[in-house]
Amino acid sequence: MEKLSGIIPTLNEASHLPSTVKALRNSLVQEVIVVDGGSSDRTVEIARESGCGVIDLEEGGRATQMNRGAEVATGSLLLFLHADTVVPSLALKRMKIAMSGGGGLVGGGFTRRFDSPSRVLAITSRLAGLRGRMFGVFLGDQGIFVRKDAFDILGGYDEDVSPGEDLDFSVRMRALGKTKLITPPVLTSARRFDDAGAWTQTMTDWKIGKELYAAAKSR
Repeated sequence: MEKLSGIIPTLNEASHLPSTVKALRNSLVQEVIVVDGGSSDRTVEIARESGCGVIDLEEGGRATQMNRGAEVATGSLLLFLHADTVVPSLALKRMKIAMSGGGGLVGGGFTRRFDSPSRVLAITSRLAGLRGRMFGVFLGDQGIFVRKDAFDILGGYDEDVSPGEDLDFSVRMRALGKTKLITPPVLTSARRFDDAGAWTQTMTDWKIGKELYAAAKSR
């Protein structure tokens, strides 16, 4: 199978990073790169102790972090993952099989569930899965994987788009070729929704996503 490089942008993620990295530390992910945006906690130390490659990046947002990680990645497949998103090994295995099986796949994402009993978030996860199956586009907290050559053709993440750099990239990736939704779901933190309220944050995300989707489709 092709070499897979995991790229994780971080900023003060000491409490979440260990679980995320641990899930990637198997024969399926041969390289993990943490790109830190100036953490004041133990994020960088934890990354190094876990055997990750580390890039210290004091300036730039998440799109810049992911692009810098991709620049040094040595894998032919790239997996961009939020620091609070854990990917099951079975999902990684199925992703690598799909990407090595031909069929013109350029990338994709995973189904998603939140670490929350919220019914609103359960519904949004089902809708995200439906969107992935019907339109082949994904959000960052689902995890996004892509062939390195396709990533380079697309010019990576648009560093002028924030928030929503993940959806923008995903729409452009889908325009380049076939994408695939992989199960079982990743487990991601609901902390953004806990802070703002599940319904309020969902509506905010929906409005931003609608505008970004239209803009990305027109490029």
